Amino acid sequence: MRIDHIEARSILDTRGKPTVETTLDAQQGSTLNPNPQGRTLLRATASVPSGKSTGSYEACELRDSDGSVARAIENVNGEIANALIDHDFNSLDELDSFLINLDGTPDKSRLGANAILSVSIAAMRLSAMLEDIPPWKSIAKRAGTTSSAPRLFVNVMNGGAHAHTPILASREARPEGTMPNLVSGHADFKLPFQEYLLVVEGKTSAAFPIAQELFAKLGERLGDGTPMGDEGGYAPIFETLEQPFEILTELIKEFPNVKIAIDAAASELFKNGAYELLGKSYSPDELTNVYQGLASQFPIHSIEDPFTENAGDDFARLTASLDNNILIIGDDLTVTSPARIKDAAKNKEINAVLIKPNQIGTVKEALEAVQATYTAGFKAVASHRSGETMDTFIADFAYGIGAHGLKAGGFGQRERIVKYERLLAIEREAETV
Repeated sequence: MRIDHIEARSILDTRGKPTVETTLDAQQGSTLNPNPQGRTLLRATASVPSGKSTGSYEACELRDSDGSVARAIENVNGEIANALIDHDFNSLDELDSFLINLDGTPDKSRLGANAILSVSIAAMRLSAMLEDIPPWKSIAKRAGTTSSAPRLFVNVMNGGAHAHTPILASREARPEGTMPNLVSGHADFKLPFQEYLLVVEGKTSAAFPIAQELFAKLGERLGDGTPMGDEGGYAPIFETLEQPFEILTELIKEFPNVKIAIDAAASELFKNGAYELLGKSYSPDELTNVYQGLASQFPIHSIEDPFTENAGDDFARLTASLDNNILIIGDDLTVTSPARIKDAAKNKEINAVLIKPNQIGTVKEALEAVQATYTAGFKAVASHRSGETMDTFIADFAYGIGAHGLKAGGFGQRERIVKYERLLAIEREAETV
């Protein structure tokens, strides 16, 4: 592959914050598909999402002191472009390795993981265009995986760092059995866990309408005044830990192929050596009891990041206690790092891994993390981030690696919906490719 032109610019994500978008140009017929008679310009673009609740071991997202990505943009248009343009690469892995070596730091802090990943994803797309195959098929070939449709992990309620909710009117101020009223001000109480999701199995064309129906019904149940959280799910206020699970269990009772998942994002709950939920402190053992109680009462499919990122022993005890009946997913624990995934496997800390390419900084390393996940016998769940763009690469990635699931957010933001729509398009492509 030979890249002829590189240009990056700043765009806004769903939170209104700047992020990096990069476009690569190449001439068809230059390397992978020789066609000297009629070369045409091919152009591929990629934009990089940004996390809000991030693990401390993630690759470095380069931002300036004012929150902009000016240096990352400058690095793409300057040093990276100067190094890549007119350089022949025999493979995408070679290109990604070149980028990793060009940066020269263990966490990509010099050039920025956001700058590097924007080029890596765009190059992945460009390679697929040069081969005249869909991106998901190119990903499957590169990774040596069997492509298949992922389960939909649909974010229906946002809590923790992803929710900004007004305070709750008193119980006495509303009729018994009705939802809390939403009034002005800011809440001391919001959903303690960061994400409450519905996991819908089956082909995307069958699962997506079910997810849409359930999302709409939940909106009706919560009421028009319920705000939206960062990831396109509702951000309601409840008075007990169990109430959101009770509502979701009632919602899905007629849908046997739908279960509940949570992202506890417990690193955000960990303060002064204990976990803070609903104004009460919990030790690791006490929090384990909470999760076990929820698993015994409700149709729980998975629990993501149940403990802080350095609490591998607590992960292992919870995973063993649930006997693989429920997925315990590592995110901050593993940060899409092949080395950390291997460590988690060695210590039997989890049985599933969240894969976020921007946690590691190149497609090559993200696919190595997938391979480490599968070698360990774990499930892989591909994931978006809280600050998203209209880029749909993660849908192709999830399908290409045959992921157990795809987290793409709720239906309250267009940037989330396009990922599901891309899965629908992939399903149609797969029938003809």
